[in-house]
Amino acid sequence: MLAIFLKTLPFFALIGLGYLAGRTRFFTAEATAYLTKFVFFFALSAMLFDFAANLTLAEILDLRFIAAYLWGTTFVYLIATAVGFLRGLSVAESAVEAQCAVIGNVGFMGIPMLALLLGPQSAGPMLMILATDLIVFSSLIVILITGSRGEAGWATLRTVGLGLLKNPMIVSIALGIAWSATGRDLWVPVAEFVDILGAAATPGALFAIGASLAGKSAERLSVAGWLSFAKLVLHPLAVAVSAFYFFPVSDPYAATVMISAAAMPVAGNVYMLAQHYGVAPQRVSAAILVSTAISILTVSAVVGILTGGT
Repeated sequence: MLAIFLKTLPFFALIGLGYLAGRTRFFTAEATAYLTKFVFFFALSAMLFDFAANLTLAEILDLRFIAAYLWGTTFVYLIATAVGFLRGLSVAESAVEAQCAVIGNVGFMGIPMLALLLGPQSAGPMLMILATDLIVFSSLIVILITGSRGEAGWATLRTVGLGLLKNPMIVSIALGIAWSATGRDLWVPVAEFVDILGAAATPGALFAIGASLAGKSAERLSVAGWLSFAKLVLHPLAVAVSAFYFFPVSDPYAATVMISAAAMPVAGNVYMLAQHYGVAPQRVSAAILVSTAISILTVSAVVGILTGGT
């Protein structure tokens, strides 16, 4: 377990460095926004394209794997939604809290971290999880919020569809799969270009996470604590039960990747959605800050339990 913790420590140290830079205003909010944009549209997209281009469609599309992840994630989503309703929250607020409970920082944190901890072969399962989160749950929250305001209709579906088509993560994965289907290797200069650009994703993303956390508040800690517990404990637990019992995943390694990915802290894009629609952004901000801080211990624990601490 200690070995796993020591391997994750450099990742969290990079987040801490970014946090320090943001907190001291050495890295301003504007600088953080531009760094995040660079990582999102260029570096991370190059990394995802590179992964997908070197995998077959069968390695990325496993219906039983997706069903297992969907079942476990939906179960926790419904629990968080029910808790929200019991507290008297609106549909929109409950949807945002449910999103916090199940959408982890897979793109910026999970993919680079698990590639080191579990090996580069974790890319296939990680891409399935990332695509499922983006296509299913990122679409669902938009539909629920707009529907609760009486704005749902073809215009909403069109907005959701265009959003997916314009999402650089979805586009880069799709282009990588398309290239992989040709059976050809990338032209060497192109492959080296993608490698160099993709290599900037890990340090850039982790630093950007930390710098963005410097602007987050820790208000309403009781709610943030509940959402962090749901994300860091309930989500990986439900996914584990699903992967081992309800929809048994044939490859134990893929199941390990799935559960480890589910243990990631709340993703930053949940805050962007909450802020865009004006639904509980402070609550989401606190959940991101608290869950990321606690995940220093919980991620190591989950990966350590799954791998026997080696």
